[in-house]
Amino acid sequence: MTGQQLKNSILQLAIQGKLVPQIESEGTAEDLLKEIRAEKEKLVKEGKLKKKDLEVKPIEDDEIPFEIPESWRFVRLGNVINIKSGDGLTSKDMIKGDIPVYGGNGITGYHNKSNVECETVVIGRVGFYCGSVHVTGKKAWVTDNAFITTYPIDYINREYLVYCLRTMNLGNSFNATAQPVVSGKKIYPMLFPLPPLSEQKRIVAKIEELMPLVEEYGKAQERLEALNRELPEKLKKSVLQEAIMGKLVPQDPKEGTAEELLAEIRKEKEKLVKEGKLKKKDLEVKPIEDDEIPFEIPEGWRWCRLGEMVTIRAGLAYDKGSLEDKTTPMVRVLRGGNIDYGTWKCKEDDVFISSKYVNEELYLKKGTFITPAVTSLEQMGKTALIKENQDLTVVGGFVLMLKSLFEEDFYLHYMLYFFGSGYYKEYCKSICNKSGQAFYNLGRSKMMEILVPVPPLSEQKRIVKKVEEVFEYLNKKI
Repeated sequence: MTGQQLKNSILQLAIQGKLVPQIESEGTAEDLLKEIRAEKEKLVKEGKLKKKDLEVKPIEDDEIPFEIPESWRFVRLGNVINIKSGDGLTSKDMIKGDIPVYGGNGITGYHNKSNVECETVVIGRVGFYCGSVHVTGKKAWVTDNAFITTYPIDYINREYLVYCLRTMNLGNSFNATAQPVVSGKKIYPMLFPLPPLSEQKRIVAKIEELMPLVEEYGKAQERLEALNRELPEKLKKSVLQEAIMGKLVPQDPKEGTAEELLAEIRKEKEKLVKEGKLKKKDLEVKPIEDDEIPFEIPEGWRWCRLGEMVTIRAGLAYDKGSLEDKTTPMVRVLRGGNIDYGTWKCKEDDVFISSKYVNEELYLKKGTFITPAVTSLEQMGKTALIKENQDLTVVGGFVLMLKSLFEEDFYLHYMLYFFGSGYYKEYCKSICNKSGQAFYNLGRSKMMEILVPVPPLSEQKRIVKKVEEVFEYLNKKI
């Protein structure tokens, strides 16, 4: 139950006579009705009300919405309140002044004049907030978007009246016009649960005693809901961190070490150098110093730099004028907004460019990781994996492509989990430079120096399987 639902329940109990006990010595609502009737007859004699205001439409049994205590009475709302529209006011009249102006949804501005001189119950009359209920200060201006409400103040407690009106859904009584308009003819026949005056006051006191507790409950409920929303994602991050630290699955000495994998990757790199696709300097490896090691890893694992495991290049740089050329086939250009943590998606506002401006080598291939080079600090490091070749799809110039030198699926997924870890994201944040007011730029050379914890291939398979199992379970809980 939310805080608002609990508040509604308390108010419903209040108007049903279930919030405080009844006390016989406090009399009955009949006594009040007689007093109210006498007051109205006096106002009719004084010409302040019309004779028709004394008319009482009988209440039929099938109209009764719920049971109330024996000492209470249901009465027509029009028998206990009178409403009249406020006075029009233009927006320019609200430029100066310190007297609050009340419209359909409470204070809408300030004026230097007032049309009510005491605390007054105001009901929204027109628009989206019709039926809303507010109480003015001692001086206020009520516009023609609201009703000024009067009632027998000696017999109806104002706070009880307000609580009741707020539970009566007055806004559901609007006339069917171009915009919602509450009608006095519609709300006057509505049933109002009337307790003895002393009980009204006790009800208000109990509500005011409970509301601070309800507010605290509501805040606690919101915190709990936020935690429930955030917890699965936080757990996922913890799982990924455990995975890359070698703590998610047990090690098996029979599986050997990561040396074999790193040798395979080195061979692939040497091949690319021979083919002229990489330069000799790309084979150079910067030694890893002891003080660089961010955390301990199992004995069969190895540290290596990201630059030893992937090649890196920027996406397609293009002139905006080229986008006007609609020569087919057209190529989709992914930007930072297409990339999420682990996945990517097409968007309705994607850019397309004629294929004649695109080198086919830029088409996204299986085993490529894409990450924005320029983005907000919060989004820095988000990385997606291209799992299948994407013909006629490239990334833009502000996105980096990290092409894996080893393409086994489980290895690619292990690397994807590495890119999703808090360790990697924090590293990216630490090496980026501010680029403009709200964006940051990720330096490629520094990025390639990050240390990657590499497990043996067989353990990678088990890690990937365990992460998938845990994520599947957590996704069911979101």
